[in-house]
Parts: sequence; C-alpha cells; structure tokens
Amino acid sequence: MSHLSVAKFGGTSVANHAAMTACAKIIIADPNTRVVVLSASAGVTNLLVALANGVEAEERRKLVGEVRSIQENILNELKDDSCVRPIIEKYIENIEYLSEAASLATSAALTDELISHGEMMSTQIFIEILREQNTTATWLDVRDIVATNSHFGKAAPNDEQTQANSDRVLKPLIDRGELIITQGFIGREPSGKTTTLGRGGSDYSAALLAEVLNAKDVLIWTDVAGIYTTDPRIVPTAQRIDTMSFAEAAEMATFGAKVLHPATLLPAVRSNIPVYVGSSKAPQDGGTWVTRDPQPRPTFRAIALRRDQTLLTLSSLSMLHAQGFLANVFSILAKHKISVDTITTSEISVALTLDKTGSTSSGTELLSGELLEALREYCTVKVDTGLALVALIGNDLHIAAGVAKRIFDTLEPYSVRMISYGASTNNICMLVQSEYADEVVRSLHKSLFE
Repeated sequence: MSHLSVAKFGGTSVANHAAMTACAKIIIADPNTRVVVLSASAGVTNLLVALANGVEAEERRKLVGEVRSIQENILNELKDDSCVRPIIEKYIENIEYLSEAASLATSAALTDELISHGEMMSTQIFIEILREQNTTATWLDVRDIVATNSHFGKAAPNDEQTQANSDRVLKPLIDRGELIITQGFIGREPSGKTTTLGRGGSDYSAALLAEVLNAKDVLIWTDVAGIYTTDPRIVPTAQRIDTMSFAEAAEMATFGAKVLHPATLLPAVRSNIPVYVGSSKAPQDGGTWVTRDPQPRPTFRAIALRRDQTLLTLSSLSMLHAQGFLANVFSILAKHKISVDTITTSEISVALTLDKTGSTSSGTELLSGELLEALREYCTVKVDTGLALVALIGNDLHIAAGVAKRIFDTLEPYSVRMISYGASTNNICMLVQSEYADEVVRSLHKSLFE
C-alpha cells in the first residue's frame, strides 16, 4: 500500500473497555493504520515487576488478584468474552506459576518472561474490542519479529534478523491487507527466551516495525495531545509544540519527558520516518509532529525533568595530571552494565549521574556493594540522592549569546548541585534538590517561555 502507518497505544490508552473502544475507533477511522502496537493495560506492568522481584505467598495472591481484576473489568464489559476469557485465564495461570518460581529465585530472564504477559493479555482482549466494532484483525506475537541480544531487561534489537523476520512473517500479512495487532516492549533472544527493551519500550517496538516495513509514519497515541514546553501538571500554562526535530524530542525523552521513549527515535531518525504524538482520548485536539528539520527552531524549546537521581562523586589525588583514571572508572561501570548519564570533572574528582532505564532498575540496585567496593580501590566514593535533573532543551545553546545569564539569573534563589553545559548543542542540564525541582521548572518556564 502507498501509505502505511504503524500506530502505538500506551497503557492508559488500553486501561479499560472505554479506552480500548476509543482506540479501536481511531484505527477504524484511519485506513492507513495497518499495524497496531499495544502496551499492557495501565498498572499491570508494575504489578508484574513486583511479582518478578519475588514475594511471599500472601502478597503474591494479592498482586495476582490485582492483575486479574484489571483484565476482568475489561472482559466483563465485552458483549461476548467466550473466545478470549479462556486465553486470559491461561496467561493468569502462567503468571501464578512464574511468580511462584520468582519467589524461590529471581533472575533477569524470568523477570522478562513474567512481565511480557501484560502486553500479551491486552492485545488478545483488543482483538475482541475490534470485533465488537465489526472489524477483523490478526493477532501476531511480536517475538516472531523482533530479534534481540540476551541483555535481559534492556535488550538491543538485532536489526538484520528483525528485518528478515518481518520479510518472512509480517510483510505477507500486510500485503494481504490484514490489520495486525501486536505487542510493544518485548522481543526474543537467540535461544528463544523472551526479552524486554526497557521500560517505555513499546514506542521503540513501533518505530522498529515502521522501519522494517518502510512505513510512512509512526503514530504514538497516548494520554496527552502532543508534546508540551514542559509537563502541564507542573506548569498549567505549558504550550503544545506543533513540530519539533528528532534531536529536540530525543533530548526531551532522554531527560525525563514521559511522552516518548528515547530509543523510539533511533529507527525513525535512521529512516527519516516522521513521528506523531496525539491523545487517544481526544484525537480531534491534534498533536505534535517530530520530523528531521522542522521550522522554526527556537533557542529555547522545552524543559524536561527527571526525578530520583543518584549522583556519584569520585575523588582521588592520583587523578592529578595522571592518565587512565577515567578509563578505569568507566571500565568498572561498564562491567556492572551501568550507563553514565551526565558528567562534570575537576582536577581531582569526577561527578556523574547514573542512567536508570532498564525494566526494573532503581538507584539502590544500580549501586551494588560489589560496584562500590571496586570503585573504592581507585578513589573515595560519595553518593548523593534526593536530587532531580532539570534539562533545558533548545537549539544552538552553546553559541547563543546571553543564554547563561538568563538561566542563572532565574536560578539565583536555588542551590544547583551540578551543571552540564557545552557538550550538547541541544541541552543544558542542572542537578537540583528534589524538593525544589518543580519550583525550578516553573521559574525557568516563566522566564523563558511565558
């Protein structure tokens, strides 16, 4: 077909029967949408992550009951659930079995297998929702398409194998004119085990499928009508951005804006596929197009906020005029599969924030005793928590005159723990105390956007 769109619907868009029905109507109204990627229903993934961490029998029954309740609430509103109910029941039984196994011994592979069930259930139910709207769709296990490595929790796709799988399995279905319903967030590694692409990876799945199908665009349907100059929950006067560049959107997503997953844009940028972000609850309200070179491109585009940051300060006199210190530090972090986020250095110390984008990662898990012990062989280690990263996103920020003055005049009442400025043309990052983060965002937005 001449114009093929891949649509993705997030967890709040498939949270209940009414939300799913609204999504079905969006799909039916757009004949170009032939591949639909769904997240798990809102709340389900968090419950499955809790089960995967291993819990006692009573807590396990409670959590499984909550998963069952979310699915039951949708099933009970279907006109006919006779086909899908036994399928969902089978998934629930499997969740019970896997969560019992997790209570005995947890593993990253078991976690991925368990939390993949959320997407499996939402897509099976969605087929019935479409059927109620007199639309036939084909359910597809995305693991038959998306091939990944074995880095459970944050797997990287194997692009060549994914393309081959798509050519063999997915393209023939599209060529026959079928509407495909499949899962986001999950894939399969070489030995056949389920993997996940990291939290928020459903967007990534949609962009990957768009790339292998040579689609014209990716439509991300969420609970907000586009991307805003900042989170409207923090700043009610935030304005919607009609068009923005891949670079700007990637910076926003990387630094905490929940609308897009950072990796979503990698396949889209590679293949120059425009990405649209709109609200499944109000599709008529319009949204934001993310493209390669939108115009105009203002100096200040948006403000993003990432909470719950861990700052690691590593100090050693042996850094002074020495070679290899940072190489040692980064090799230790790489060995523990930790990605460094922002960084500043002085003569005898380096301060860095840590990335937390795996499926189940949290700050405490990132900083294991083994990691800290390995670092302390080279330097003294100081850990600061209770911090938030405020990122100002824009264009040519490193050469625009007066930028620093405008920012730091606004930040005068607040203490800033760390600043990262100059490495990127698109962002300036500031680490502040968590309790002042919202105030900082509001002040910057008022000064730079209002």
